[in-house]
Amino acid sequence: MRRTPKLAIGAIALLGFIGASCGSDKDSAATTTTAKATTTSAKATTTSGAATTKPAGSTPAASGNITVFAAASLTESFNEIGTAFTTEHPDSKVTFSFDASSALVTQINQGAPADVFASADEANMTKLTDAGNNQGDPVVFATNKLEIIVAKGNPKGITSVADLAKSGVTFVTAAPEVPIGKYTQQVLDAAGVAVTPVSLEQNVKGIVTKVTTGEADAGIVYHTDVLAAGDQAEGVPIPDDINVIAKYPIVVTKESTNASTGTAFIDFVLSDQGQKILDAHGFSPPS
Repeated sequence: MRRTPKLAIGAIALLGFIGASCGSDKDSAATTTTAKATTTSAKATTTSGAATTKPAGSTPAASGNITVFAAASLTESFNEIGTAFTTEHPDSKVTFSFDASSALVTQINQGAPADVFASADEANMTKLTDAGNNQGDPVVFATNKLEIIVAKGNPKGITSVADLAKSGVTFVTAAPEVPIGKYTQQVLDAAGVAVTPVSLEQNVKGIVTKVTTGEADAGIVYHTDVLAAGDQAEGVPIPDDINVIAKYPIVVTKESTNASTGTAFIDFVLSDQGQKILDAHGFSPPS
C-alpha cells in the first residue's frame, strides 16, 4: 500500500478546513432567518392524556405537497398557518379541504387522498383511528367554546339559550353527526331547552351564512366563528355551566404520500408561532 507523506496530509487537512469554513459562512448567510420571540405557550396533549411541548424552531425542514383535511371552523386560522408554514418552508405547498369533521373522516376512510386530518371533536378522530387510517397518535392542539350567533344588532333581542325557543325565532344547526350539531344538542339539553331547527346545515360555516344573510335569526356556533364573521354578526355568550369545550385533535393519515411534511405541518401547528395564530383567531390551548 502506498503511504502519503505526513507533510502532504497536513497540507490537505489545512486546505479542507479553510474551504469548509468559507462554505459554512456562505451557507449561513443564505439560509439563516431571524425568529421572532413569542410568549405563547405551545402545550398540546395526546388523546391518551400525555402532554407534549413543541417549542418554536423545532419544525424540521419540509418540502413537497400535502393536503390537509380540516374542520370548517379552522378555515381562517389554518389558512393563515398554511401561509406561515410555506413561508418558513418555501419548497412545500399546503392544500386545504374544509368541511364538517364527520364528512372529512368519511372521505378519508373511503380512500380520499389526505396527508393530515384535523377534527373539531375526538369522536370523529376515533372513527379514523378505529379504521387504522392514522400514523401515530392524534394530538389535541386547540380547544374552543360555543356561542350563540345572531344578526348584527341582535334584532330579536336574544340574550340566552332559552330565547332560542321563543316564538318567532328561526334557529338553525347541523346534523347530530357533525360536531357543532352534537355540541349544540348537548348545550340545549344542559339548559333544558327544546327547539326545532328550521334547517340542518352541512357544517358550522353554513350556520353562520344562514344568520349573516338573514335566512335565520340565530344558531349555535364556535366562538371563533363569531369572531370570523366580523361586523356581519354578533355573539351571545353561553354560560360555562352549560357550555361545551370542543377539543381539536390532529394526525398524519396512514395513506399520506408525504408523511414527513405532514408531520412538519403538525409540528408547526403545535409550535409557538402556530399557537399564537390560533390564539389570535379565538382558540384556546389544550387544557
